[in-house]
Amino acid sequence: MAKVLVADDHPLFREALRVALGDACEGEDNTILEAQDLDGIKSVVADHEDLDLILLDLKMPGVTGFSGLVDLRQSHPEMPVVVVSATEEPKTIREAVTFGAAGFIPKSLGRHEIAKAIQAVLDGEIFLPESVREDEDVDDDERQRLEVAKRMSTLTPQQMRVLTLIAEGKPNKIIAYELDVAETTVKAHITAILRKLKVHSRTQAVLAAQTHFSKESIPT
Repeated sequence: MAKVLVADDHPLFREALRVALGDACEGEDNTILEAQDLDGIKSVVADHEDLDLILLDLKMPGVTGFSGLVDLRQSHPEMPVVVVSATEEPKTIREAVTFGAAGFIPKSLGRHEIAKAIQAVLDGEIFLPESVREDEDVDDDERQRLEVAKRMSTLTPQQMRVLTLIAEGKPNKIIAYELDVAETTVKAHITAILRKLKVHSRTQAVLAAQTHFSKESIPT
């Protein structure tokens, strides 16, 4: 028996994943929950702390780039998150895994292949498409992106929120107000962020964030 959250803004694909889950856990009394935006995901996760798996589309309302994946991995590190995406570029897949995804399922896979992938993750494995396993040609630009992603994954949830607000152009005073903390606390978070990202300025931190959390960070 598995309790799974299917997070995708397309009803037809949510239904397709329901069918694949039925194939993966045939004969079991599964609980399948759905969400179509980031607020819906957060609501379901808050009400169901015992989820066995989250199937997450990278492109849906409220999510930009890898922000949804990072948010879930930080707030609920014990919950496996598998990215299900129309994007199949190896560099995007490797980046998702760097941010903590337990697997990456291309939407182009057939129903039975998706079922096998889901079952593999439920069995504790990390599922990746064959093309990524075979493709080890990582250039210097991608290696640098992955290194930044690795550093960013070490930020605490509060530090990530501060970085997000900095990237939105908000000054420390406004960030302190929105997070209900002292301005000195915000400054301490910024110092820690710069240290963890190995950058020397607020601007460099913003550029790092935009690399992974913008609409352009994931190819269509």
